[in-house]
Amino acid sequence: MTDHTTAGNALTGSCICGKVRFRIRPPFSKFAHCHCQRCRKATGAAHATNIYITPKQFAWAAGQDAVLRFDLPGATSFALWFCRHCGCPVPRLSRSGKTIVVPAGSLDDHPGDLPGARIFCDSEAPWACADKSLPRFAEYPGWW
Repeated sequence: MTDHTTAGNALTGSCICGKVRFRIRPPFSKFAHCHCQRCRKATGAAHATNIYITPKQFAWAAGQDAVLRFDLPGATSFALWFCRHCGCPVPRLSRSGKTIVVPAGSLDDHPGDLPGARIFCDSEAPWACADKSLPRFAEYPGWW
């Protein structure tokens, strides 16, 4: 993947240790929460939130050599790319080569859009964060 983004409207992203950095350029073709079991296991959360763009909207800024790929055996389209230093998920090229899947949580900037869909809802975990009555705290509460 080559550098096709421009600094004007590009968003930046990185892994948690900062060794892998990238830029993406809107508009997004899709932005969704995925509740499938694979995404839950890959994130350790109730869902993955991914942005989908074309390869020409993506550029590595640093650390491409630190990215490892895991292709799930038997799956036609599921893969994980992650930083070998910190294990953080990073953007991945689909097996078809037509789409870059960007973990929204890896962005350093607000994407400027909100997810437009929830997919694989029949697989949604019964403990997913749908309960708006749960108490909310800005940081660890005193009893934590």
